[in-house]
Amino acid sequence: MMRSPSDTPRVLAIAEAANPDWVSVPLVGWSLAHALRARAEVHLVTQSRNREAILKAGYVEGQDVTFIDSEAFARPLWKLGEWLRMGQGKGWTMVQALNAIAYPHFERLVWQQFGERIAAGEWDIVHRITPLSPTIASPIAARIAKTGTPFLLGPLNGGVPWPDEFDSERRAEREYLSYVRNAYKALPGRKATLKHASAVLCGSRHTASEMPESCAHKVVYLPENGIDPARFNATVKPRSGLLRAAFVGRLVPYKGADMLLAAAEPLIERGAIQIDIIGDGPMRHALEEQAGGSECVTFHGWLEHREVQNVLRDAHILAFPSIREFGGGVVLEAMALGVPAMVVDYAGPGELVTPETGIKVPLSSRAGIIKGFRTELRRLAEDPSQLAPMAMAAQARVQQDFTWARKAEQVAQVYDAILTGRALPSVF
Repeated sequence: MMRSPSDTPRVLAIAEAANPDWVSVPLVGWSLAHALRARAEVHLVTQSRNREAILKAGYVEGQDVTFIDSEAFARPLWKLGEWLRMGQGKGWTMVQALNAIAYPHFERLVWQQFGERIAAGEWDIVHRITPLSPTIASPIAARIAKTGTPFLLGPLNGGVPWPDEFDSERRAEREYLSYVRNAYKALPGRKATLKHASAVLCGSRHTASEMPESCAHKVVYLPENGIDPARFNATVKPRSGLLRAAFVGRLVPYKGADMLLAAAEPLIERGAIQIDIIGDGPMRHALEEQAGGSECVTFHGWLEHREVQNVLRDAHILAFPSIREFGGGVVLEAMALGVPAMVVDYAGPGELVTPETGIKVPLSSRAGIIKGFRTELRRLAEDPSQLAPMAMAAQARVQQDFTWARKAEQVAQVYDAILTGRALPSVF
């Protein structure tokens, strides 16, 4: 029987990583799955490591959520990955490669517990939310397809190529596997997963471009990140006088905090800027030396996710020269507070920022990015108030398109199209 658009879909949401107390992928997994509860009858399936945080959030085990314990297989691989990465915060491609080995075991356990119920028609859709990486296949996609239940994949995001001008940073990050990353496209698991998906949500234009032509009709572009207004709702303080810029992120080569300091050096020397650096990592000591003990630069170290906004809301602008950012969640968080972003026009941040809501510096060499940021910072330092219209536009853009409630509405449109046999919508 063809479904009516007024029916509430029953969704089995598979999100191996879903945790309201963490950041990055686990927070995306949790936030989208949780927001979808306002649009569908959702039962969340996630890894057992997330149990404490999710139960604390009010979910009832067995009723709202099921926890899958795959640690016996996943933990040894995680430990191997930590050893192979040869340094905390480095070698993320290696992590994804090992996740691609570990994740199928998680899905096998999911199928053991839910396969018969899926076949019996207990859910209208099975939606794999995380992993986000397009390199990780879903071996249960074919099994689900045989039951007649639609399978939705995504948002998928990742694999943004390293800019040629930053090969030294690539090596400093120990991203050696990234040189052969595209080999994943030949894996049979990927082809089967895409073949049996009813739709594929792609979190970036780049990821959408990597989809084979045979499944182009299934692709829906939907940026992966969103904002929880309950987390980022601070009132921006009045900002006048000295230009204040903030940087938020791990202090690693590709994030570009060193390029920000180099770009701002003339302003720092004149005492014409205040820079707040939120985050920590292996480059912190070198960055502190680069800042030379200037009172114009404050290193806050790691802050709890909910505390970040207390520093961000004092800034005129988020200065974020990252050269390989898949999603750019921090950009949205700043925009939600009414803080425009200055970013490199590449990958996630380049897609999130528009000329009305922020400033985009062209991707080029290290020297070119420093020059671009220096020019823009100098211009803003002369009159920070010129950012006010951008601040209002940035906040409005987030409220219109990037709250998790809005994301859930956009995904629900895809659900409706799948279940009613209509063409997939352009939701963004």
